[in-house]
Amino acid sequence: MKSKMWDEQTIQAFQTTLLNWYHRNKRNLPWRADTDPYKVWISEIMLQQTRVDTVIDYYYRFMEEFPTIKALAQADEEKLLKVWQGLGYYSRARNLKVAANQIQEEFDGKFPNTVKEIRSLKGIGPYTAGAISSISFGLPEPAIDGNVMRVISRLFGIEEDITKASTYKIFDQILREIISHEQPGDMNQALMEVGATVSTPSAMECPAWLKPFCYACAHNEHDKFPVKTKKAKPKDVYYLAGVIENANHEYLVIQRPENGLLAKMWHFPLEEVEAKKYQELKQFWQKEVSNQISLDLVAEDEDIAPSIFNDWPIVWQKRHFGEVTHVFSHLKWHVLIFYGRSKSEFTPENGQWLTEESFSSVAFPKIQQKIRQQFNKSHKVDGDL
Repeated sequence: MKSKMWDEQTIQAFQTTLLNWYHRNKRNLPWRADTDPYKVWISEIMLQQTRVDTVIDYYYRFMEEFPTIKALAQADEEKLLKVWQGLGYYSRARNLKVAANQIQEEFDGKFPNTVKEIRSLKGIGPYTAGAISSISFGLPEPAIDGNVMRVISRLFGIEEDITKASTYKIFDQILREIISHEQPGDMNQALMEVGATVSTPSAMECPAWLKPFCYACAHNEHDKFPVKTKKAKPKDVYYLAGVIENANHEYLVIQRPENGLLAKMWHFPLEEVEAKKYQELKQFWQKEVSNQISLDLVAEDEDIAPSIFNDWPIVWQKRHFGEVTHVFSHLKWHVLIFYGRSKSEFTPENGQWLTEESFSSVAFPKIQQKIRQQFNKSHKVDGDL
C-alpha cells in the first residue's frame, strides 16, 4: 500500500463527503426502498456477476412470485429456476431456496441478525453478509466487491493483486478503519455506487469532490489500479445440438444431471465432439445452393451423417442451422445445430417431448435459448420446415 492510513480527521472528512454525495446522487433502485433483509439478500445475490439494469426486472418478478422467506422455502424448484431463467449461475437460485429453508428451520422464519448467523446460510459469503448486516441491521461490517476494491485500491494505491485471497485482508482492514459506524449501510452502498458510476474501470481521474482523498489522482496513476492478474482464457468446448421433432410436432429436450454445470436445466440433446470433427461438419454440412424441401434428409447415409445420437431412430436434414457460442466463467461453448425427425416413438432417459407452446413451462439456460433463436431464425429465413 503506497498511501499511509488516514488519520481520524481525514476519515471523518471522507465519510461526510462520500455520504453527502451518495444521498444526492444515488440511483433509485427497487431494493433500496427499505432495509428488509430478505429484499437486500435477494438483490445482492442477483447482482453477483450481473448488471444492475438486467437485475431490476428479475427482482420485481422474483418478489411477486416469492414475496416472503416462507414462500421461497416452499417454492417448486422448477418454478424457481424458470423465474431465474436468463440470469445464469443457477446455483445461486438453488442456494437461495436451501438458505430459506435454513431460516425457516433454524431461525424460526426470521432472518438472522448477526454476521456469524448470516454467514451460516447457504450461498452467503463475506460480501453478502457484510451488505445485509450493514444495510439491514446497522452493523459496521464492510461489503467488499469488485467495485469497492477498485475504489479503495485507487484511494490508497494498493499494489497487491486483487485476485489473490491474501489481498482481501488489506481491503478488510482499511474498510473497518474508515466505515461509518452511524451509517454503515449507506457507506457500503456509497462505495459501491462510486465504483459503478464514477470510479469505473475506464475512468482516468476522480471527480473534484473525491480527488483530495485519491492517491491515484495525486500521482496520475488512475489506470494502474486495481492491480489484477488477467483471467485465463476460457477453454473451448465443441458440441453438436439436435433439434429433434416427432410426428406430433413436439421437440425432444433432455434434463441435465443434478450436479455440475447447468444442473437440472433442460436443453436440446447435445453431444461433445473434438474441434476437428466440429469444423468438418460445419464445412461439409453447409446449405446447398439449390433450395431443399422439408423432407430432403440424410436417411441411411451414415458416412456423411453427423454421429450424434446414433442409437436413436432419427433422420437428419442435409445441412446445419448455424452455430451459437456461449461463455461461462471457465468454458466457451461452440454449438453447431442440426435438425432431425424421429422415425418412430422413443423417449430417452431424462428426456421429454414439448410442443413449441409448452417450452415456457420448463427452465432453460441461456445457451438453450440461443440455440432456439438461431434455429428459428435459420428455418424461418430459408423456409425449409
